[in-house]
Amino acid sequence: MRVTVRLLLALACAVGCCNAAGADGLLGAAPAKPSSAVPPSGNTPVAAQPGSPTALIKPFYEHFGLERDPAQRSNFVDPAKKVLDDAEALEKSGQGECLDPNMALDNADADRDAIAGSLKMLEAIDGDRAKVVVAFVEDGHPHRLEWKLEKVGDAWKIADLLSVTGEWELSQYQCE
Repeated sequence: MRVTVRLLLALACAVGCCNAAGADGLLGAAPAKPSSAVPPSGNTPVAAQPGSPTALIKPFYEHFGLERDPAQRSNFVDPAKKVLDDAEALEKSGQGECLDPNMALDNADADRDAIAGSLKMLEAIDGDRAKVVVAFVEDGHPHRLEWKLEKVGDAWKIADLLSVTGEWELSQYQCE
C-alpha cells in the first residue's frame, strides 16, 4: 500500500500537483538509505529495468551534457535527432550555437549533488510510445521535464524533450 501511495504522489508531482519534497512530507520522512545505495559519484540510484525507457534516460542525469554528445545520437529519432544534427552542423560551421548545453537539466546549473538528491523519474508506456517524466530541485527551484520516446525495433529511442517548467520543446528549435 505504501508503495502505491508513493507512486500516486510521484505521479501527482509529475503533473504539477506538488513538489518532490512535499510528497515525502505527506508520507512522513523517507526511509534512510543505506550508505552503500549511493554510488561514488553522489548520484542517488533510480530504479530502471534494463531496456526500459527510464534506463535510456537515466544516463543523461549521471553524465551532464550527454544529450549533445554525437556518440549518443543513435539513441534519438526525429524530430529530436534532426534538431541535434542541425545544431551540431551549425556549431561546426562556426556560425554559433543553437542549443543550451544543459537541456536535460532544464538549463539549470549543473549542481550534481542537489539534482541527485531530489531526482525522481516516472515512466508511462502506451504501446510503442513512452514518456519519462523527470523532476528535480536545483537551488530551491523545481524543474520538470518530459522525455518522449518511440519504440524502434526492440529499442526505445528519444523523439523529443519537453521542459514543463521552462516551457520549451527540443523539436521546436530551428538550428539552421
